[in-house]
Amino acid sequence: MVTYPAACRGRESPTATPGPGLALVLRIPFIVLRYFDGKGFFCRITALTAGIVACSLKNMSRYIIEGGFPIRGHVRASGNKNAALPCIAATLLTDEAVILTNIPDIEDVHVMLKILSDLGARVERLGTNEWEICCASVNDTEIPEESATRVRASILFAGPMLGRSGKVTLAPPGGDVIGRRRLDTHFLALKGLGASVEMNGRYVITANKLVGLDLFLDEASVTATENTLMASVKAEGETIIRNAASEPHVQDLCRLLNAMGARIEGIGSNILRVRGVPALGGCKFRIGADFMEVGSFIGLAAVTGGELTIEDADPEHLRMCRIAFGKLGISWKAQGRNIFISAGQEMKVVQDMGGMIPQIDDAPWPGFPPDLTSIITVVATQAVGTVLIHEKMFESRMFFVDKLIAMGAGIILCDPHRAVVSGPRRLRAAELTSPDVRAGMAMVIAAMAAQGTSVIRNIYQIERGYENLTERLQSLGGRIERVGDDEC
Repeated sequence: MVTYPAACRGRESPTATPGPGLALVLRIPFIVLRYFDGKGFFCRITALTAGIVACSLKNMSRYIIEGGFPIRGHVRASGNKNAALPCIAATLLTDEAVILTNIPDIEDVHVMLKILSDLGARVERLGTNEWEICCASVNDTEIPEESATRVRASILFAGPMLGRSGKVTLAPPGGDVIGRRRLDTHFLALKGLGASVEMNGRYVITANKLVGLDLFLDEASVTATENTLMASVKAEGETIIRNAASEPHVQDLCRLLNAMGARIEGIGSNILRVRGVPALGGCKFRIGADFMEVGSFIGLAAVTGGELTIEDADPEHLRMCRIAFGKLGISWKAQGRNIFISAGQEMKVVQDMGGMIPQIDDAPWPGFPPDLTSIITVVATQAVGTVLIHEKMFESRMFFVDKLIAMGAGIILCDPHRAVVSGPRRLRAAELTSPDVRAGMAMVIAAMAAQGTSVIRNIYQIERGYENLTERLQSLGGRIERVGDDEC
């Protein structure tokens, strides 16, 4: 039996339909591709896109934000979304109960838990941010397509399902539209371990036996590293994963697997050694803080001129963030596991030696996190001086800056990856639509710094990654209201 929070129920499938004229327009590319595409893969993608558009038309939930008010107070950092999702998938590797704590109460988590429940797992909420999962009754190997296409993290069921049953059938995953997000690294790694991959509208991955090897990933992909880890912990022999991602959420997954009985060495490095074991057991494990959320609150406090204490922030994961925000004149104090951002930050760009314009660019861990590029772009609009923001990893993530420009920001978008930001510019209120989780939060920050009242739509995208955002911002003095009703 599975028990979900009320906010999760009733969202199993989009129910909205567009008007008859728009419905015909949306079906034209579907009909054309269906004629030419015998395998139906592109038809599925087109149908999914049409459904998302139709759903967005009906989705009237939105934020109404009155800007210009500083935030003040205390807020506790949520658990790391990107750690919670692979840890949920990892529970498939044992028939014993696994208790996960500090799990954020967000939509992506709800979808992942629903997938496990649909597969036959017992999923029970024990308390606030605490879940018990037991997969002893899981016999199905096909991930429900409807749920898989709603969240990109559904690809994370591939590794543990192979380790459990030797087979998995999975629809192409959903998630943010921030550029091409290839899956080749996942499949190359799984093939190296002994799996075969077929694609016929869905991915069918099978393996009679998984055998460890010395493996070099063609990119330091977080989710590919996680899938490889989960497939290899019960594989025969030793697996060495080179060019592995080393983000805090990958480290959390490694620690969970070790708590379950796995033998993983090199945690936090780019070389992971995994000695296969015959079976894993249950355990209780706490997810670490979401440093992307912490970075978002740091930016919010700075641009509103507020004073904020972020509790359970895990400051050891904020070293590169401290450097990047420091280039904009923003600092904070670590107080144990908490951090304190004082009011009246200098908010002045620190030039490079010789008076050169500084650059803030993202990179794999321990570089500046790509998910915070959108956030720091908004912060830069309120700093004195000029800075170059270089988003190197996703070619569509910077396109949201046209909304900031419409609000009055001084930004030149040089190409899909680079933007020159000059400030400070007082932002004006606007009507906005969230394109993805982080750009959506960046819009919230911009709206809270702007003059007037802004409206942000498609907030489903924001709430996929930020827990109880409205209530938490209101508790800090933010003038934000959530109105409308989600059907998607």
